Amino acid sequence: MARRAPITTLVARLLGLHTDAGAFRLGAAGEVAVGRRLAKLRAPRWHVVHAVPLDEGRADIDHVVIGPSGVFTLNTKNHPGAHVWVGMHSLLVNGQKTDYLWRSRAEAARAARLLGAACTLGVRVRPVIVVAARRVVVRQQPPGVHVVAAGAVVRWLRHQEPVLTPEEVTAIFDAARRDATWRYPTWRDPRRD
Repeated sequence: MARRAPITTLVARLLGLHTDAGAFRLGAAGEVAVGRRLAKLRAPRWHVVHAVPLDEGRADIDHVVIGPSGVFTLNTKNHPGAHVWVGMHSLLVNGQKTDYLWRSRAEAARAARLLGAACTLGVRVRPVIVVAARRVVVRQQPPGVHVVAAGAVVRWLRHQEPVLTPEEVTAIFDAARRDATWRYPTWRDPRRD
């Protein structure tokens, strides 16, 4: 949008209004910052795959983390200056309900199906929402997804109970780093051969 409408983008920025270009930049900055933190997780125990493309590039998983504690999809949410509140069934940003919880669960379920098919292991994937905000209040962790402040994500990952052997970590990582893993297979109808 900034290239197509530079004056509109400038005016929106000066007025503090939301634009698609601004939202993209803000989100990308959050992903990069979390990616830098994840660099502290070292191989061979830990592996991270960044910006995993889905739906022919129309969507992506911000980070897939694979280590002794399991497999995690990290959905980064960058809300500098905002107040984030997390409860059993809601994640609110400045009092506004978001769709982050169900989207993160769906992303992890999809990753589990694709990784499981690619490496022939039963792969459990846990969704994590990593929030960068002025204030994050977690009143209660929602079922099936964990919400953590960006500054605590590496410590949280390292403190999870080990569930994978080194061989399983390697096998899952080998599948996760292949582009073909993240595409749904196209099935041929045997009646047409």
